[in-house]
Amino acid sequence: MKYFKFVVSLGFASLIIYVLSIKIGSAPPTGKFLNPAQGIWQNEKTESIKGDIQIDGLLDEVTVHYDEYLIPHIFAQNETDLYRAQGYITAKHRLWQMDFQTYAAAGRLAEIIGEGAVNHDREERRRGMGYGAEQAILKMQDDPETLGYLEAYQDGVNDYIMSMNESDFPVEYKLLDYAPEPWTMKKTALLLMYMTKDLAGSDDDLEYTNAIRLFGKERFDLLFPDFFDVNDPVIPKDTDWSYIDVPITEAPNHELVLDSIAETITKPHPDNGSNNWAISGSKSYSGKPILANDPHLGLNLPSIWFVMQLSTPGHNTFGATLPGALGVISGFNTNIAWGETNATRDALDWYKIEFKDENRTEYKYGDGYKPTKFRVEEIKVKGKATVLDTVVYTHHGPVVYDKNFKGDNPRQGYAMKWIGHVGGNNQRPFIALNKARNYDDYLNAIKDYTAPAQNFVFASTEGDIALWIQGKLPNKWKGQGKFLMDGSNPENDWQSFIPQPFNAHTKNPGRGFVSSANQHPVDPSYPYFVFNDGYEAYRNRVINNFLSSKETIGIQDFKDLQNNNYNLLAAEMLPYMLEKMDTSNLSEYEKQLLEILKQWDYSYTIDEAGPGRWDSWWYRLCNITWDEFKVENTAMDRPFDYQTTYMLRHKGDDPFMDIADTPEKETAKDLFLISFKETAKAYKEWEAENGTFNWNKEKGVFIGHLLQALPAFSRFDIPIGGDGNAVNAVKKNHGPSWRMIVEMSSPPKALGIYPGGQSGNPGSKYYDNLIDDWAAGKYLDLLFIQDKNNPNGIISTQTLIPE
Repeated sequence: MKYFKFVVSLGFASLIIYVLSIKIGSAPPTGKFLNPAQGIWQNEKTESIKGDIQIDGLLDEVTVHYDEYLIPHIFAQNETDLYRAQGYITAKHRLWQMDFQTYAAAGRLAEIIGEGAVNHDREERRRGMGYGAEQAILKMQDDPETLGYLEAYQDGVNDYIMSMNESDFPVEYKLLDYAPEPWTMKKTALLLMYMTKDLAGSDDDLEYTNAIRLFGKERFDLLFPDFFDVNDPVIPKDTDWSYIDVPITEAPNHELVLDSIAETITKPHPDNGSNNWAISGSKSYSGKPILANDPHLGLNLPSIWFVMQLSTPGHNTFGATLPGALGVISGFNTNIAWGETNATRDALDWYKIEFKDENRTEYKYGDGYKPTKFRVEEIKVKGKATVLDTVVYTHHGPVVYDKNFKGDNPRQGYAMKWIGHVGGNNQRPFIALNKARNYDDYLNAIKDYTAPAQNFVFASTEGDIALWIQGKLPNKWKGQGKFLMDGSNPENDWQSFIPQPFNAHTKNPGRGFVSSANQHPVDPSYPYFVFNDGYEAYRNRVINNFLSSKETIGIQDFKDLQNNNYNLLAAEMLPYMLEKMDTSNLSEYEKQLLEILKQWDYSYTIDEAGPGRWDSWWYRLCNITWDEFKVENTAMDRPFDYQTTYMLRHKGDDPFMDIADTPEKETAKDLFLISFKETAKAYKEWEAENGTFNWNKEKGVFIGHLLQALPAFSRFDIPIGGDGNAVNAVKKNHGPSWRMIVEMSSPPKALGIYPGGQSGNPGSKYYDNLIDDWAAGKYLDLLFIQDKNNPNGIISTQTLIPE
């Protein structure tokens, strides 16, 4: 019994929970928490997945079949009932998760967990998360059809909430001693903002401003080039762009704002990304296109995804849904399949604001002043007084940094211009994708998608494959958005957006495949400015080399590629380091370490000794190479891994190779030896206390409950290989959150797996039952039911009946 294990660890004493690594509160009243009638014990009940349920507002009966993995297969007679049923069933299995994530997005965690979350809440509100959600709702209100579906979903969630007694509340509500509140369309918009922040909410503009101020433009351009010297872009290099007739924005005369910035706001995980690819019938073993997708996100329980089949007489769709949002996000229907990777396009800029006076009611713009707006954020705090935070808004966006937050000048601030604030009906594209029948439908579905920019891969039963880099993308002048800009200069504003037909794309390329892995989208021939804001440089080349090297590719090849643990960074750099490093004076232990690395095949499999030792060496090497970036009270980010390898290989005598705190003048060759010896010393000391260990023990993969300090609700020491630079991009608590392979037969045949389970209830056998298969590289045969009256493979049926 999972809860017994938890309650024993509780010890009938105070429970301290950590959310986002911050101490945030105490236990609920012990008597209420352990009450046999309403407390935690009620959550040991098995999910109710049989019988009839009356729901007010349904137009017709809805059939819900459950398969052996608790995947619901929903069959409705119309779209409105479908989305109402989706809301009801999703809430039934994932209510607390979907609700909690909207609290986090809105900056409302302090309401439920106390004053330890106030700083988090201030950041989210200053980031404009609530404002962005409100802008999105305004766009959705222009689309009555989508608005109706959102209302149906909202009503479905609330139907389930109203059907619960306190004893039915998910266990997390009992732990935190609060109750579910009604679901609203704003909560769906907040959930979409949560994903927008995760995938398009990161930038290094302020850190780069510090770097160019300290090192100068020539040195900055060397360390942070727009294109690496190796570039295998998403859109093939031979693409003809001659049809583009809207020019890039002309660069104005402007001066850099060389402020010193001490600290920046919290940013999303730097490895948020994904893989996707599709092969044409000419490369497929069956003559049918095959598509794959695996989004790389934080590994949490409950899982970020909830798998469903959504069917009406007009369409039949299957795949991964996002609890709280409509439709399937990554999946397939009877005619097409689709998936996404993050396009990593720079759509977040910073502007220095000069207020007219300390009242901050006006700010300098052009030859005059523009009025500001004030948004007073009321942060409710559990057990404490409400915290008020006034955020100033300009036409650029919210002034995140000012005298009240990470600044001290009452007449200055830094405003954020972010695509997340523009507003977009990002439910409409997925609703349309769910119904799409061919390439034209796919393109029409995604053309108005706003953010976060994604690489949408596509395959169809008609034989087409394609990939569009889609989002609302600013048409920036060359260099715009790399650094802090003068907010008073109108020429620094976003002047326009790239017309949607000119977003980079490819359809049925001659090489027989399309792919993306968060690498650079294009080569330098693309006529618009694309800032290299951290594009991936290794996974994409492994994928493309694999797909290019095979004439015929089968399903097992797709499985092998998604689970490929080969690290191209290590394969390219380690032999060079071993060749150049002076090994004449190594100790016996250092020689043993050297031999381990020489024998390693660059694969991050769980029983290997090489991966951890290489990682440790590379980490220490980067640390001493970029010691110039460790500046007190200055926010800095070192160059990316690929450019680090370029400098070490081709600029080994560059002044950056010299360690600032030593009298000697080091070169790259010296750094190899110094960092190697540091690595050997650390491993020798560790092994003296703990014995030898392999990559699995050292990596320690875990999938943590959203309330991170609840070990009974988490999984630890999961035996899985991989690395951030491998196609199987598993890190300690981050990696492939959903693996999908779809063959475009009629009907499509599909495989899928994710690290979790369908239930959000830690007491359910369906809570984490897929993790072991995910770690072992296994897949589920996804049951794509074609006839609701002939549902082979189901274990139970529930019928939703109009009340």
